[in-house]
Amino acid sequence: MNGAIVDQAGQVPQYKFFPDPIPGSNELLVKVSAAAIHPIVKAIVAGQHYSGGSEQPFVAGVDGTGVLEDGTRVYFGGLRKPYGTMADYGVVDKKWCIPLPDGISDSMAAAIFNPAMSSWLALNYRGQLQPGETVLILGATGAAGKLAVQIAKALGAGKVIAAGRNKAVLAQLPALGADECIALDQSPEALLKAFAAQSYDVVIDYLWGEPVSTLITAITGKELMKEGPRTRLVQVGAMAGSNISLPAEALRSSRLEILGSGGGSIAPEAIFKSFPEIMKCAAAGKLQIDLVEMPLGEVAAAWNLETANGSRIVLLP
Repeated sequence: MNGAIVDQAGQVPQYKFFPDPIPGSNELLVKVSAAAIHPIVKAIVAGQHYSGGSEQPFVAGVDGTGVLEDGTRVYFGGLRKPYGTMADYGVVDKKWCIPLPDGISDSMAAAIFNPAMSSWLALNYRGQLQPGETVLILGATGAAGKLAVQIAKALGAGKVIAAGRNKAVLAQLPALGADECIALDQSPEALLKAFAAQSYDVVIDYLWGEPVSTLITAITGKELMKEGPRTRLVQVGAMAGSNISLPAEALRSSRLEILGSGGGSIAPEAIFKSFPEIMKCAAAGKLQIDLVEMPLGEVAAAWNLETANGSRIVLLP
């Protein structure tokens, strides 16, 4: 078969031959229909993600859509290394293979489920969002952030505040459910003031780095005899940097709770439970994502391609 092959971490995947996968016990052979270039895929290929391991060469891709030998359309992930989803075929454990409902295309499913799952799990399971609570989305102008705005509303958030740098996308977010928007490219003093203007119950963070440092400064308490609001900051991505400086007083003077949401911090049962819920919303058109389709054979050109409005690139074998 052919696929997006990574010979060495840090190199752009190349479209070339790779041995066909052979299903083992409890595995299924999937003819791949579509696979998206998600940030986690890029991080694994770059050797910057904890799940990557050292086995090389390998096929890029963590999830996708395809067809089983009996003709069933499926969304699938969790492939056995060194196989990934950006190839003609993949092998997947039966429990990581979910039938797709009518009403959603292969490309849309491949584009939407990974980022939608990241925000769904972060809000529902890690952040434990309650109806009526206020949610801040850091990095709301990316594909995952735009979905997080929609999902926060779908899960009952009373107020959704979207923060991002892309002004054109920020302008679109009220139509997707954002009640307020904060531009992250303003001066540090202005951004600090904007963050400090209100309290947040749940923060979904796709950025880390300087924006989170500024937010923590904004919510750090200043009074000994006043209890601050409980804020659950759920860390999902690190697009603005992999490290922050965390002053001890930020934790002592506030009710800030910092949690992570990703593989290893969420039980597989929660992931499996989220599949049908996300599928139902997506098939009903309640979740939107912009996508760009490209042939898998053009993976090298697609890898670092800049897309407009937070679109996700979907590769088609």
